[in-house]
Amino acid sequence: MSYYKTIDGKQYDGNIIELAEKLTAGRGDGRISMDDARKLYDAVKDGDSYTDVEKDTMAYIRDKFKWTDEADEWFRTEVRKWAATK
Repeated sequence: MSYYKTIDGKQYDGNIIELAEKLTAGRGDGRISMDDARKLYDAVKDGDSYTDVEKDTMAYIRDKFKWTDEADEWFRTEVRKWAATK
């Protein structure tokens, strides 16, 4: 898969979207769990900064995928803490 994925004219990180799709496909109740959130967080942190493309990608994933409340809160908190150091 190419690095970028264009959806409705906007560029997203294709690798992170693909990961979210794999994490939720045919598993459990289809929501992003704490374990899944940790994997997504690791994927976002693969570089040294939280890029605009990654921010847009995670906004897309948070909107289009269902999350457990715990995973959503944990992910947002961890990204905020990490991004504040960049």
